[in-house]
Amino acid sequence: MKKVLHKKLNELQATAICGNDISSSCLYVSALTIMYAGQYAWISLLLVAVVLFLFRKIYGEVVGAIPLNGGAYNVLLNTASKRLASIAATLTVLSYMATAVISASEGMHYLHGIIPGINIMIATIIVLLAFTGLAILGIGESAIVAVVIFIIHLSTLTILVLASSWFIFNTGLDTFNINWSLPVSTGGIVNALFLGFSAAMLGISGFESSANFVEEQQQGVFPKTLRNMWAIVSFFNPVIALLLICIIPLAQVGEHQESLLAYLGHTTGGSWLAYLISVDAVLVLCGAVLTSFVGVSGLLNRMTLDRILPNYFLKQNKRGSNYRIIISFLILCVSVLFVTAGDLLALAGVYTFSFLAVMALFGIGNLLLKFKRKKLPRPEKARGIAVVFAVSLIVAAFIGNIQLNVSSFYTFIKYLIPSLLFISIMLNRSFLIKVLIDALEYFYKPLRRMVIFSNRYLMKMNLKISSQELVFFTKGDDVAIINKVMQYVQNNETTKKLKIVNIKSEGENNDLLITDLRVLDRAYPEIDIEFIELDGIFGPTIIDELSKKWGIPKNFMFIGSPGDRFSYRVAELGGVRLIM
Repeated sequence: MKKVLHKKLNELQATAICGNDISSSCLYVSALTIMYAGQYAWISLLLVAVVLFLFRKIYGEVVGAIPLNGGAYNVLLNTASKRLASIAATLTVLSYMATAVISASEGMHYLHGIIPGINIMIATIIVLLAFTGLAILGIGESAIVAVVIFIIHLSTLTILVLASSWFIFNTGLDTFNINWSLPVSTGGIVNALFLGFSAAMLGISGFESSANFVEEQQQGVFPKTLRNMWAIVSFFNPVIALLLICIIPLAQVGEHQESLLAYLGHTTGGSWLAYLISVDAVLVLCGAVLTSFVGVSGLLNRMTLDRILPNYFLKQNKRGSNYRIIISFLILCVSVLFVTAGDLLALAGVYTFSFLAVMALFGIGNLLLKFKRKKLPRPEKARGIAVVFAVSLIVAAFIGNIQLNVSSFYTFIKYLIPSLLFISIMLNRSFLIKVLIDALEYFYKPLRRMVIFSNRYLMKMNLKISSQELVFFTKGDDVAIINKVMQYVQNNETTKKLKIVNIKSEGENNDLLITDLRVLDRAYPEIDIEFIELDGIFGPTIIDELSKKWGIPKNFMFIGSPGDRFSYRVAELGGVRLIM
């Protein structure tokens, strides 16, 4: 399949695509946090900023070492197994699905406040269709729209902060003093901060999105997107919460929870500012829908390349967009919208727990990378204790959200189980086809002709799945390393044909390696081993030549972790996987 090239995203474009999602949290996270933490909400939001600061280096290390699309799925695929990576991918897709539907619906609720006559359900579907079309046009066109929305949103928030600060300057801190002196709800300050922190963690959804389309970004842009998102959330979320506590009595927060910032704008600047915030809310929430489409496209494309999903989804249009993935995601979002009848509370649980689980799995992937890929070069490193602390905070937020709303957790489980069942079927489809062949032979002997035809078709399908050869490039590794390669192929791949290739230098003797391979050939009779010696220098050129010559995609070629002296970055090898 010919890959369509397109211009890569710069810092502003990449930040806007994922930043619209995370910065839209300002519209709801302050009210949500105040409901649980009261006058201490801004402290809970500062704690979230600390968590995000820790995850900057966690994401930076992982993506710097393995700069490929897929986020948590990608790191777990290269450090653990396909099964665990697939669980992370399933959670990510669920998070994107819930984000897209909730953001579109919330945006249309704000629009309904401006134009009361619209039908929210129909308007939500129109938004999903519009951004499906934009995503199909290509990431370049999507980025232009995202940048416009992003700039408008940050400008609106800045105006709101300035207007609120001026209001406090003129009216004083009487409201703040009253709010600050109010008693804390049952459980004390610590419990209030914990529950507020758990609720406030929803304010960083979108931070993981940049890692899912890192291959679309220019060199060096990815860490800048993390820095920019952290700066935006760390400033606006705590500051806006503090301004709310200074201006609005806490007793009124619950009354205006759905549009609290618009109410703040009306109080500090008048109806024009409230109107501006409402329009901005419509735009930036729609921008969060775009984030979901871009992120899920990069993730599912990578999963399809790894044969977890059918090759049907790899088809691209002239602009390089995986339009079949995008349309399938649209169908999923619309179907979920109808099943829940637009009930956002039902989807909130899916959104909350999926996102937090993905963040935790990414942190675990970072620890596995440190343990299993020590020699892999990376531009920055997160301290192990900081990673453990960050993951612990995510787990605490997960538990806290169960405590806040256990019914939402049950809803999340209801969506997760069928999703995992589907992925399990895809991962084990070769085995299931064999079971189906045996079942047909056993139950349908009277219909012999149909059985023969069915068996022939299924066997041909299974042969096609299992005929794809794998390649492992060895430097003349000892028998223990080659044995681990054999175990990986045996446990993770349906294919049982393995070419072991040694690119040898002049005068190199591989007699011991050949002897070891003969032993392993007897130890693994189910794997067909072919040893090939080639003269040359290992690198992207020879990988390209062998991939074209043998018709083997690069993502079915494996290497061990390269050391610090390796001449190339992993991304330059074209998708070659690390299995050691």
